[in-house]
Amino acid sequence: MTENAGTGQRPVAGGARHRARSPIISPGWQPALGTALLAGLLAATAPIGPWAALPAVVVLQAVTAAGWFRLNGMWPARQGIALAFAGGLAADVTLLTVDGDDAPAALLGVLGVWFLLVVVLQLRHRGSADERLDSLTATSAATLLTVVATALLAATEVSGEAVAVAAGAVAAATLLRALPGPEVVTSVLGLAAGCAVGAVASGQDIGQPALALGAAAGACALVGLRVASYDFPSRFVHFTAGVALPLTAAAPAVYPLTVALL
Repeated sequence: MTENAGTGQRPVAGGARHRARSPIISPGWQPALGTALLAGLLAATAPIGPWAALPAVVVLQAVTAAGWFRLNGMWPARQGIALAFAGGLAADVTLLTVDGDDAPAALLGVLGVWFLLVVVLQLRHRGSADERLDSLTATSAATLLTVVATALLAATEVSGEAVAVAAGAVAAATLLRALPGPEVVTSVLGLAAGCAVGAVASGQDIGQPALALGAAAGACALVGLRVASYDFPSRFVHFTAGVALPLTAAAPAVYPLTVALL
């Protein structure tokens, strides 16, 4: 087994794309606590402003980039992880320097530049055609996810309280999903917990939009957990992708809802 030149990626034996009978194993309660802590940090800092929420988002982006590559069977993938994480940092800096109304265009601009860099990186890849495709797909997806996480900062500029509600819903849904029991039951409990957080917050300053934010964030958290449970997940996957993806998956839902409802 050799490490792919240019990307630092080393596919597992047989290649990630040729696996069969992949089990679905949920991360469990320990990664769920990690998600709750990270979401709690975001919820505590978002009402203060985007600069206060920045450390939580940067941690989220770092864990997302590392976890996504390992989830796809590629390790150590140093250059790919670094490139994806750098894309997230570039998106953060760009967002914090533009007007709030220009946030979507700024994020799309960063994505365009970074996708070009991803393609350039693959030109140095000396693996087979299948390996190059796997590398290109994983690096592009990791970059997309880390940049999308910046949408939480954009939503914070609109309403930090809305981001706090969404983060609380993600934490609640993730913790309830980690309870022992049938997946269907714990998923329903997780979604109900997200809705409950929104319902409680709707009685505060944010009003009725909190219910929609809580429900959407809770649903996205369950989707993120499902993705982190797929394809021979390891302990490293559970403590990176399993921690980050519930919150990262909520970002593209939280921003448009915050803009539309508040």
